[in-house]
Amino acid sequence: MRLCFLVEEQYRHDGMPLEVVRQLRSWGHRVDVVWPGRSLIRISEAIRAGSHDAWVLKTVSGGPGLTLLEAAASVGLTTVNDVRAIRGVRDKALAAVIARSKGLPVPVTYAAARPEEFAEVAAAEFPLVVKPADGSSGRAVRLVATPDRLREPERPGGPAGEDGATGGLLIAQPYVPNSGTDLKVYSVAGELYATERRSPLHPAHAVRERQVPLTPEIARITAEIGEVFGLDLYGVDILLGPDGPVVVDINDFPSFRQVPDAVARVSAAVLDLARRGARGRGASVGEVPVREAVGGAVGGLVPEGVAAVPVAPASPSSAPSAPSAPSAPSVPSAPSVPRPVRSVAPLGGGR
Repeated sequence: MRLCFLVEEQYRHDGMPLEVVRQLRSWGHRVDVVWPGRSLIRISEAIRAGSHDAWVLKTVSGGPGLTLLEAAASVGLTTVNDVRAIRGVRDKALAAVIARSKGLPVPVTYAAARPEEFAEVAAAEFPLVVKPADGSSGRAVRLVATPDRLREPERPGGPAGEDGATGGLLIAQPYVPNSGTDLKVYSVAGELYATERRSPLHPAHAVRERQVPLTPEIARITAEIGEVFGLDLYGVDILLGPDGPVVVDINDFPSFRQVPDAVARVSAAVLDLARRGARGRGASVGEVPVREAVGGAVGGLVPEGVAAVPVAPASPSSAPSAPSAPSAPSVPSAPSVPRPVRSVAPLGGGR
């Protein structure tokens, strides 16, 4: 197969997805990598050429990669994840509304352009967790104990400048009392893995990152999120609060840390999703096929290198196919949740 990965500068040295790129190449597939933040892209020609079976995105929430992915989808090309699903979770304000409307356990959410506007929230709702609606990787997330502390400057190093100001929409949610440990659950095309990680709100809390057992309740919530938003490769941040599990974040194409054989599993899932998409490009919104459990194989690595997207005149149907992944010992299977035909969350929310 021929795949194009859109990878932004922040992930230039990140194992996910670059190790996936190497794995796919080692299996004999052609993978081009485009760096949206630091290279000229002849976007019209590259997309019109239709020289890739699928486009895959690994980008920060407000980065330019999503626009390129949407451009590919607009002319009928396959994207992993579905681009409408990505847009639905990239805007955290939009994601909160969609999730709560479907009965998912998401905190009450407030939105404002400036932190001080959250002073209108009832004092009983404090402490509040305040973060950018288009934030990612836990940046610029802060815990505000009382209304009078909303005007305090954020820590340096925010996503949009030294003062941490984002210049965009902010959201605030009541703090969920917890142990200081985030439960991060990953879905690899229907296979679910639960892991523990230190909460960004409790940096002093010592937590050993590890895979943990997946309870039926957490599995159900995570699978429902995939159905509601139309995601295949995603992660969910869950807090175990006094009243039960609470979903505090949803991420498309996360790090998959602590997932066993993550590179092989994600690589196999990307191929499977690309093939399914290539067969069903004419399907309308909501006609998403049932996903099967994905197995993978661990292959050797090839030297790292990136290539610009070629402007090839050939279409996917006329170009020769790349070899399939070689036979190799299967990766042990993880818990799988049946996934019925689902609708995709509506496109909306500006960045």
